[in-house]
Amino acid sequence: MRGRFITFEGGEGCGKSTQIKLLAEYLKEKGVEPLLTKEPGSTPEGMILRQLLVTGDKDKFDAVTECLLYYADRRCNLTKVVWPALAQGKWVLSDRYADSTEAYQYYGYDKRVSCNILREMYQIVAGDFKPDLTIVLDIEPEIGMQRSFAKSETMAVKELRFESRQLEFHRNLRHGFLEIAAREPERCVVVNADADIETVHKNIVKIVQQKLGI
Repeated sequence: MRGRFITFEGGEGCGKSTQIKLLAEYLKEKGVEPLLTKEPGSTPEGMILRQLLVTGDKDKFDAVTECLLYYADRRCNLTKVVWPALAQGKWVLSDRYADSTEAYQYYGYDKRVSCNILREMYQIVAGDFKPDLTIVLDIEPEIGMQRSFAKSETMAVKELRFESRQLEFHRNLRHGFLEIAAREPERCVVVNADADIETVHKNIVKIVQQKLGI
């Protein structure tokens, strides 16, 4: 069985981390040993970049600088984690990938990075490589933010740089993810994340069965 690359996308507090772990358990039951990764932060270099990107003042970077940092992390993740694992036939489940960069840097901010620049940067970093499947977890921003702030109470390091932005930013973000999913329906499937954990998991399993045959 050849390796597959499945990405999970969505706004803050949509439940990506929980659903990735549940899908990993399902795949193990089917005889597939998945590798879990995340952006940013799946390599030693990425952990340094993650600290810069998700903590501190929300305005410390402009959109272009932030985008470049994300793509530096992405290149490290692809070359050191994702591509080697896929070459070995492993399935890789990623908590965020390039759709997040487009959603945040183009749809989210007032001062946007153009889609042309984003596409050029992606081509430099990843070429024609794309996920086999992208799960977009969709939730009302107000609900997602409540979840995210509640989760932060248990975190030693408060990763709240994006949560500190205005609600309008998060509404734009949600719109961006839905626009991306509508543009690439063969790759992206939108899942209602405002349901109980088990229901969301069952819906994701159905999608994986239909799209990837497992």
